[in-house]
Amino acid sequence: MAKNEKTSKAVASKASKILKSPSSSKAMKSVAASALTQAPDKKSRKR
Repeated sequence: MAKNEKTSKAVASKASKILKSPSSSKAMKSVAASALTQAPDKKSRKR
């Protein structure tokens, strides 16, 4: 994977739901976790 490639927000959101679901298989959770590690970090908002 190139340095500039990141997981989209939509994919990251779906991956998060898979990880939270107790009915997801180990394989599904593994792929979801991989996608989330490639997602860009959330930027904190200054107040």
